[in-house]
Amino acid sequence: MTEEIQNLPATPVSKSLDPRVLSLDQFRGYTMAGMFLVNFIGEFAAIPEIFKHNNTYCSYADTIFPHFFFAVGFAYRLAFLKRLKRAESSWPVYRHAIWRCLGLILIGLIIYHLGGRYRSWEDLRETGVGEVLYRGFRSLPWQALVHIGVTSLFVLPVIHRSKAVRISFMVASAGLHVFLSHLFYYDWVIENRSIDGGPLGFLTYTVPTIVGSLAYDLMTSKGPKRSLSPLLLWGAVLMTMGYAFSCITTLQLSPEEEMGFLSRLANPPFMPPTYPTDMWTMNQQVGSLSYLVFASGFSLWVYALFVIVSDLKRFEVGMFRTFGTNALAGYIIHDMVLNAIHPLAPYDSPLTYIAPAFALYFGITYFFIRHLEKKNIYFKL
Repeated sequence: MTEEIQNLPATPVSKSLDPRVLSLDQFRGYTMAGMFLVNFIGEFAAIPEIFKHNNTYCSYADTIFPHFFFAVGFAYRLAFLKRLKRAESSWPVYRHAIWRCLGLILIGLIIYHLGGRYRSWEDLRETGVGEVLYRGFRSLPWQALVHIGVTSLFVLPVIHRSKAVRISFMVASAGLHVFLSHLFYYDWVIENRSIDGGPLGFLTYTVPTIVGSLAYDLMTSKGPKRSLSPLLLWGAVLMTMGYAFSCITTLQLSPEEEMGFLSRLANPPFMPPTYPTDMWTMNQQVGSLSYLVFASGFSLWVYALFVIVSDLKRFEVGMFRTFGTNALAGYIIHDMVLNAIHPLAPYDSPLTYIAPAFALYFGITYFFIRHLEKKNIYFKL
């Protein structure tokens, strides 16, 4: 990821937060490990659906992506405020952030490639510049690194602002996504088979990013111990709100007198729906509001767990440290290792074959990242 989610020491605004936010490193490392897991096993028929991206409810696999934006928001505000404090003027700080975001987007475009294939020069020439760009950017590039870079650029004007400004920005951004989804965008993403929210996904990925920045404020103002209750409370509030948004789907199915109240509620977030899906369904493919609000609350709960284990109990998982402090390297390396091993594991492989194949892939990935850590080599933009 960008430097803001790399191995950066925290500069707290109060004495209640340690100079090193161990919980954030561990949270990020867990998120990386979770990504390694679901990216490998999600293609196999023998794996339970809860570990796959189904785009109709919030599976375990779907919780991982928003965790990255939560970590980005937390560390983005941390790094930006630290640079502002040291800088003589704000422009160099903005310029630094802009170039790093653009660099991350460029790396993402190189890794994911643009969409569109052309058999000959004549085919390319007849397609036209506009259509080439449309095919190139409508789907394939919109994956993790590009989304993080674009979302970070989008929230840049408010990342150092007050809570009220950031929350207002988040609500306005989410509202715009809902409006555009109702107007055309939901159908467009589905029809074009876009990925992880598509070109406008940043509008709702702003939600976990801003929530992460608010978690940073909480940790620096109250410290780890006093932050636990608010983290859990607001996590529950956001998860309830996300679930409530998903219930809008069922509320539109039939008149209230024809169904009881409980039967009009959506299935729990981690269960497949038994009703037609729409823009209110929890769906990572379209980056739906219900999904990202719920996942933001879940991120708060998971982060609270690491506050307890890491900041309060001072327990550290070495593997999470290795992954969490070199996230960009881990992302690039895991993808190469996955592409090398996955072809040797067919879709219908049994669990007895999937398990050692995953262990090999995970072990090689860890070996490379751990080696970089030992050499004090960190991928930064």
